Amino acid sequence: MLLHLSTWAEIEQFLERSRSIVVPIGSNEQHGPTGLLGTDWLCPEIIAHEAEKSADILIAPTFNIGMAQHHLAFPGTISLRPSTFIAAIGDWIRSLAGHGFEKILFLNGHGGNVASIDAAFSEVYAEASFAKRRSGFALKLCNWWDLPGVTELAREQFPTGHGAHATPSEIAVTQWALPHARKSAEYSPQIAPSGPIREALEFRGRFPDGRVGSDPNQATPEKGEALVRLAAKSLVQELDAFTRESVPA
Repeated sequence: MLLHLSTWAEIEQFLERSRSIVVPIGSNEQHGPTGLLGTDWLCPEIIAHEAEKSADILIAPTFNIGMAQHHLAFPGTISLRPSTFIAAIGDWIRSLAGHGFEKILFLNGHGGNVASIDAAFSEVYAEASFAKRRSGFALKLCNWWDLPGVTELAREQFPTGHGAHATPSEIAVTQWALPHARKSAEYSPQIAPSGPIREALEFRGRFPDGRVGSDPNQATPEKGEALVRLAAKSLVQELDAFTRESVPA
């Protein structure tokens, strides 16, 4: 069930049978010469929507702008400041919790978001903690590549040249879901260099085509399909375990 394609009455009915929701979250940033700018929000959205096809779960609209300031030297990247990102996540959580959602799982597609998402969770929890009351909800962060079995499959598919950014696994996911948007390019070197990631101009100087340690030309739609199917199945299991998680009295 997709929240943005539902009515308020349908969400009210859903809340009678479940108090859990998945929020895909990512970033809109460069992904090398062949990676779509939306890769980091498309991957969690694709996986969440695939999971929804086979399970009675609710998927929120995708939070598609994240912490991408280190990519701003590449045209098309859109970023939020850490403070803005944290504040916006907090308001999403407060809105959903106010309707009665008790388990809110953020399915993340961008490593640069992790620290700020964790900080946002801490900010929201602090409101209850300082008031010496229970929040009434629990929050969980899952990176899609950390879902059970996914990293192992990616390593099997791409034993060399997987890298840390513009990876063949994430490119493969978008190739499968969006075949009409598939791009091609010749890389030199074939596997991009690796190194530290800091601010935007340094990033572009160190990684001129945007890749970090990766060879996206290894991506195929078939490999993407295998990753999506496994990740979707694992997401359903992860959400079920989170939903069943008991809260001490």
